[in-house]
Amino acid sequence: MLDELLHRVSNHTPRTLETDTRFPEAAVLVPITRSDEPELVLTLRASGLSTHGGEVAFPGGRRDPEDPDLVFTALREAEEEIGLPPGLVEVIGPLSPLISLHGIKVTPYVGVIPDFVEYQANDAEIAAVFSVPLEFFRKDPREHTHRIDYQGRSWYVPSYRYGEYKIWGLTAIMIVELINLLYDAKISLHQPPKSFINT
Repeated sequence: MLDELLHRVSNHTPRTLETDTRFPEAAVLVPITRSDEPELVLTLRASGLSTHGGEVAFPGGRRDPEDPDLVFTALREAEEEIGLPPGLVEVIGPLSPLISLHGIKVTPYVGVIPDFVEYQANDAEIAAVFSVPLEFFRKDPREHTHRIDYQGRSWYVPSYRYGEYKIWGLTAIMIVELINLLYDAKISLHQPPKSFINT
């Protein structure tokens, strides 16, 4: 089942993003556990960080000048942030790049990891490491929808609540692309959901 889903990711052609090359680059790892009920591994960023403090994110960060490519960046940052050894990650392929509110071009890479990893959160950057079943997002159980006007169009971005964690923003956009790809879920980011109330 998981391999069939991952085949969809490896055959996926991400949207291209025509951006000024002056945008700094970053990469995140979208880790999926190899298990009967696959889960996404996410982090809660430490509240004292200058950008995205206290927010849920995938492990990742800025590309260093010496990083040979963005896959290397994603794996290096995942090891630094949550102690995930790069050798345990089977990189499947990229999702579509996005520009963050801070003007950084972020490319997500889907990777499969064992479900027995003991994470070591870097306390300076990460407050918690947690996982959410992929099935949870398949049902699109959004708590709210945020409308973001960006690049000349409106985006209706879900905000999910999983236990004590709020999952929204760029991370939610990446998850929607992944879930649509894996399950043909048809969650739209450009049409308001029926529950959306324009406030």
